Amino acid sequence: MIKDIPVELINFALVTLFALIIGLAQRRLHPNNIEFKPFGTDRTFTFIGILGYILCVIKPGDYSLFMGGGLVLSVFLAIYYYVRLVNFKLYGITTIIVALLTYCLAPLIITQPKWLFMLVVVTVLIFTELKDSFGAITEKFNKDEFITLGKFLIIAGIILPAIPDTPFVPYLSITPYKIWLAVVVISGISYLSYLLKKFVFKNSGVILTGILGGLYSSTATTLILSKKSRENTCSNKYHFAGAIILATSMMYLRVLILLFIFNASLFSLLLPSLLILFIVSAATAFIIIRFNKNTDKTNEVVEDDKNPLEFKVALLFMLLYVIFTILTWYAISNFGEEGLKVLSLIVGITDIDPFLINIFQGKYAVAQNILALASLQAIISNNIVKSVYTAFFAGKKIKRAVLTGFAIIIVVNIILAVFFYFN
Repeated sequence: MIKDIPVELINFALVTLFALIIGLAQRRLHPNNIEFKPFGTDRTFTFIGILGYILCVIKPGDYSLFMGGGLVLSVFLAIYYYVRLVNFKLYGITTIIVALLTYCLAPLIITQPKWLFMLVVVTVLIFTELKDSFGAITEKFNKDEFITLGKFLIIAGIILPAIPDTPFVPYLSITPYKIWLAVVVISGISYLSYLLKKFVFKNSGVILTGILGGLYSSTATTLILSKKSRENTCSNKYHFAGAIILATSMMYLRVLILLFIFNASLFSLLLPSLLILFIVSAATAFIIIRFNKNTDKTNEVVEDDKNPLEFKVALLFMLLYVIFTILTWYAISNFGEEGLKVLSLIVGITDIDPFLINIFQGKYAVAQNILALASLQAIISNNIVKSVYTAFFAGKKIKRAVLTGFAIIIVVNIILAVFFYFN
């Protein structure tokens, strides 16, 4: 039985094994044919791990010997680094840091949970192997990317925790924290889509542009792709049509993410309907793309690397959120559930995310099925607006296909909304 094996034996075996694995990884990174060889690889790293373990267990709970051994090891590594620096002008210290981390495996496995020990080992191995990948990523970055990352860290890690979560209007459930949390969530989804488009799928075609753009804003993506379909001269026009419908299918996933974050009970209620709409939209897009009989494989790239984390966009979102909160409160207070139903049909001409997050977060005296109906009606209205955009801006060759796709989606959406209307 495993439980009968002494814990000291298990710890020793794990330290030895993973110190060896780290050493093997170092050997792969430092082949024998290079001019200057490192101080050691597989066996050396294994002995470093074993040394650390021995010095930890000689006096249980007393780590003075371990610290003394670490000091001696650091002196030898410093001498090695000095010789390499003076004679070979090599400045990297990654191997030295990895050696010190290997030495620290023993107290880590003795004092901390096994999962943390494994996490450290895996992280060391992965980051060691990703040296070339990090170099390639760095080449793609410019100062604007770090500014964008800084903006996201500011709004998510600095501003959000500092904002109070108390209503500033007594009769509304709205709070500064809820408003900014909505901004952070939407910005996070948009930023993820932006990073995927810019760094992972940099040369992606129209179809991937529709998928990733739909995570950010299906309305904006529909408008962009519709205009591009008119300008583009390649014969794969139906890829634009399929991408526009795919952007809408991703909108349903985005709404599910928002529901999961802000309203678990409504998430459970709307999950089947939104999954059906996602499947219908994706299937419609697939059929439209397959309808293209042309064998041309042109992979038209749609350039749209606009930074989604502009503060003016965040301010606009906050403004819309506050406006929809007030309008929702007014409609429900004066016209009841019917007022919310009518409002949900109107908001589709704008960005529906502020309205949806508002009813997901708000504590209105409205039944859950009415909130579900309002959500679906807002989506229906938004899809109608996107159909109008397509009718005006899309190229003639794809206009009929896209409008047919939207008609199918809207009909299914209406059927699902009717279910909530009568329940």
